[in-house]
Amino acid sequence: MSERLRKTHSCGQLRAGDVGQTVTLMGWVHRRRTHGGLIFVDLRDRSGLTQVVFNSEVSPEAFEIAEASRSEYVLAVTGTVGQRPEANVNPNLPTGQIELMAARAEVLNGARTPPFEINQDGEVDETLRLKYRYLDLRRERVRDNILLRHRLVSAVREYLNARDFVDVETPILVLETPGGAREFLVSSRQSPGSFYALPQSPQQYKQLLMVGGIERYYQIARCFRDEDSRADRGPEFTQIDIEMSFVDQEDVLQLFEGLLLDVVPKVAPERRILQTPFPRLTFQESMERYGNDKPDMRWGDTIVDLSEVFGAGFRALDEARAAGGQVRAIVARGCGGYTRSQLDGLVEIARRRGARGVLAIPVAEDGVKGSVAKFFDDDTWRRVVERVEARAGDLILIVADQPLVVAEALGELRSEIGERLGLKDPNVLAFCWVTDMPAFEYDPASGHYAAKHHQFTMPLDKDLPLLDTNPGIARAKQYDAVCNGYEIAGGSIRIHRREIQEKVFRIIGMSDERARQMFGHLLEAFEFGTPPHGGIASGVDRLAMVLAGESSLREVIAFPKTSSGAELMTGAPAPVPEEELEPLHIRLDLPEPATT
Repeated sequence: MSERLRKTHSCGQLRAGDVGQTVTLMGWVHRRRTHGGLIFVDLRDRSGLTQVVFNSEVSPEAFEIAEASRSEYVLAVTGTVGQRPEANVNPNLPTGQIELMAARAEVLNGARTPPFEINQDGEVDETLRLKYRYLDLRRERVRDNILLRHRLVSAVREYLNARDFVDVETPILVLETPGGAREFLVSSRQSPGSFYALPQSPQQYKQLLMVGGIERYYQIARCFRDEDSRADRGPEFTQIDIEMSFVDQEDVLQLFEGLLLDVVPKVAPERRILQTPFPRLTFQESMERYGNDKPDMRWGDTIVDLSEVFGAGFRALDEARAAGGQVRAIVARGCGGYTRSQLDGLVEIARRRGARGVLAIPVAEDGVKGSVAKFFDDDTWRRVVERVEARAGDLILIVADQPLVVAEALGELRSEIGERLGLKDPNVLAFCWVTDMPAFEYDPASGHYAAKHHQFTMPLDKDLPLLDTNPGIARAKQYDAVCNGYEIAGGSIRIHRREIQEKVFRIIGMSDERARQMFGHLLEAFEFGTPPHGGIASGVDRLAMVLAGESSLREVIAFPKTSSGAELMTGAPAPVPEEELEPLHIRLDLPEPATT
C-alpha cells in the first residue's frame, strides 16, 4: 500500500456534516458508470458505500485509474466530500446526500470477473455461492446477517455479564458418551486405539462447574453432532449455554425471557414481539392445540377436538373412535372454494404424517357442503361449525386417527394453511414457552425407554414415584423456548442426587457397571454436596436465522456446510494420505469400488 494514501473514513460513514473535509476511502468497486469526462464509482466496504466522482479535468491521473477499474477492484481514493446536487440526492442511501470528489486514486488490487453479481441481490445458485463464499460475504444480505449475528452474541454477553455470570470455556476433546445424536470421533495419537469425541453440548462440564461452585456460568459454545443436516440444523453449531445453581424452573425462564426482551430490540429493532409475558403451554396443551411441541402462534386458529360432537354413522370416524383414537379439526379461512387438486394436496400432506385421509368440509351461508355432509344431521354440522368458529367461505379439515397421528397431521396442515394464507409474518416474533415434557419415550427397537431430552433431566417432583411404577408417563422439568414454529432454546432442571441419576440410567437400559464406566465422574461428584441447578441453551445460528427472517441456517453462518456436510469452498471432508493415518494407528477398510 502506498505510503501517501491512508484510510481515514469508512465508505458508509460519511454524512452531510462532512462536506468540505478531505478524506481517504478504501474499498471495492461496487458499480461504475461513465458519463463523458465523468466517471461515477460506488465504492463499498463493510459499512456501506459512497459515490465517488472522477473528473478528467480536475484529476486526469485519478480519472485514468477509474477508467481502468472494473467491478470488485480494490481502490484507495482521496478527495473532498461534496454536497450532491439536489436532483441527484438518493434518500434510500445513508450517504445519499454527499459524494466524494476524487483528487488521487490507487489500485490496491485488481479482480477477475466474479462468478456471480455481487452488486445485485438476485438469486444465485447456492452451490456456486458456497464455493465462492468469500465473495458471497461481500453481498449486502449475507453481510448484514453476519453483522446481526455479531450484535446478537455481543448483546447476550453484555446481558449475562451484567448479571454476574462467568464465561467459562469447556473442553472440545471429550469422552465419547452414549445417548443423543451420533458423535464425531477424534483419534488420539498418544493413546493408540483410543478416541476423543467432539461435544454435542457442554452438558456434563457445565453441571460439574455447578458442583465446583461457579454458580452462574455461560459460554458461547461450539457443539458438534454427526447427523444429517436440514435447513434449521447442521453438523456443527454454536449455542448460548447457560447454567445456574440454587434455582428452580421459574428462575431460568425469567432469566432467559428477560434476555430475549433485552436483546431482540437491540439486534432486530424492526421485528415486533407479539406478546409479553411469553405465553406458556404444557407439552400436552401444545400437542392438542397446535399438533407439535414448537407451536407457531403468529395466528390464532388452533386444533379443535370434535370427538364428542359426532355420533355413529361414518365409518372412518367410527373406526377411529373404536380404536381409542380422536376426531379433531382445524379451519382454513377463506379456503372453501379450493379445487379438487388443491384438496388432494392437503390430503397428501396429512398422509405423509401417517393419517389415512382428511375430511374437507366447505362452509356456505346455509351450512356445510360436500359429499360427507349427508352422513350427519344439520344439528351435528352446526355444532361442528360453532366449535371450530368457521364462517361462510371457510374450509374445515377433519382428521380421525390415533392421537399422535391426528396431532402431527393437523399440525402440518395448520402450518401449510398458514403459509398459503400469508399468516407467517416474518416481522412478528411469537415467543412462547413449552413445559412439562415427557421424561421418557419408549423405544420398541431396544425394548426400553430413552430420555426424551437427555438423561440428566430431573422429573417433576410429583412424578418421581412414577420412576418405579410407570416411567412412561412421568414428566420432566424440561422447557423449550419457541418462536414462530422453531425451537430456539431448550433446557431443564438437572438431577443433582446420585440415587435419582442412577435410577434414570437403569430406566434407559444402562447397567450400573456401564453407568459407572461412562459417568462415574459425575456420579461421584454428586456425593460431594452438589447444589440444585438447571440451565438452558439457545442455538445462536437458529436464533439469528429467525431474527434475520431467513429460512436456512446457512444464511447466517460465515462458512456453512451443505446438507451433506460438505464445505464446498475448501473441499472438506477429504481423504487423508495413509502415511498420515499410520502414526494414529488407523487403517481404512473401505468397500471396493463397484465395477461395470
